[in-house]
Amino acid sequence: MKTKYWTFYAFPLFLLPLTSFGQVNQQLQVDVVYLASDDLEGRATGTASEGLAANYIVSRMRSMGLNPGGSDGWFQSFKVAANPHQPDSKELNGRNVIGFLDRHAKTTIVVGAHYDHLGHGNVGSLAPNDHSIHNGADDNASGVASMLWLAEKVSKNKKLKTNFLFIAFSGEEYGLFGSKGFVEHPTVPLQKIEAMINMDMVGRLNAEHVLAISGVGTSTAWKPILEEIRPADFTFNYTESGVGPSDHTSFYLKNIPVVHFFTGQHKDYHKPTDDSYLVNYEGIERVSEIIYQLLIRLSDKKQIDFQKTKDENKEQVADFKVTLGIMPDYVYSGKGLRADAILDDRPGKKAGMKDGDVIIRLADKEVKDIYDYMKILGEHKKGDRVKLVIIRAGQEMLLDVEF
Repeated sequence: MKTKYWTFYAFPLFLLPLTSFGQVNQQLQVDVVYLASDDLEGRATGTASEGLAANYIVSRMRSMGLNPGGSDGWFQSFKVAANPHQPDSKELNGRNVIGFLDRHAKTTIVVGAHYDHLGHGNVGSLAPNDHSIHNGADDNASGVASMLWLAEKVSKNKKLKTNFLFIAFSGEEYGLFGSKGFVEHPTVPLQKIEAMINMDMVGRLNAEHVLAISGVGTSTAWKPILEEIRPADFTFNYTESGVGPSDHTSFYLKNIPVVHFFTGQHKDYHKPTDDSYLVNYEGIERVSEIIYQLLIRLSDKKQIDFQKTKDENKEQVADFKVTLGIMPDYVYSGKGLRADAILDDRPGKKAGMKDGDVIIRLADKEVKDIYDYMKILGEHKKGDRVKLVIIRAGQEMLLDVEF
């Protein structure tokens, strides 16, 4: 079966019906559709479907003239527990895919996106009783498609003055194992890596064109450049911290400036319904163009400074004993915390919350943003009863919550 998939999808890549797509970049759409197809069975780390996805990415990198950048040709292997919650579970062999564009420069910029997902949802699914294929179109076929789009653009721009390392990480869903493996055994000396750019879930750009960008506090260079290149119809929601639930964190912890691009959470996150037909392909291309402009400007800079940030995520999440069971809308820019989706059988749902509710008070404390929300959660334990004030359809509502 492996031979059949490899032959059909990769030799040549364009056997898919390109004419069925819209006017945006057709290869970008092909990348998402293939990586998020049922044939790849969710791209779980250490599985044959991960291998199919890895081989596809290699074929794309090779086609645009990149060179192998791994420790074993195009690949870099690492090990991860089959179930991260069971330390004695068997080990899996995961593989990063690494392509190198050598411009004979002293510095290198890493552009990365994880390509693994949840397989049939045995670990990490938010639909734990549904073992259908979790295709992960937004998470993170979208980020890989963006990375490959960027690799093609950069490879054609002979004026850029830095080297580029394009890395498709695996093991992210198990706990950033692929990126941790890379920074512990780098194929380019870490002191020569100028910055790391990460794309994780860039496939659901909303109608208001709000883009969440984290890690902007890790260098004084980020905000001035990002404001310079921000399209007039885009809003950038900045987060300073270099720590977050994606692969840029591994690089930040090695004192490398990072920036992470994200178009927001949604109700299909970590569920079998995260499928390619729901992806905003024009949105991926527009986000990728923004990142390309960033890479052009970074290439002209002699040096990018690094600075530590106040790592809100690291400090607050560690103390969680309770949760409402919501998916925060990370691109919401109003007052309070908007819940993009409410999970079944969780305290928020039982209290009567609905998708789109905006939390403004919890346990008699004001919630201005997600950090207020996380801080309040950290002060409570299971069994506590609190008041929750939300805004729904412009009206305030009071709900009773039991954690």
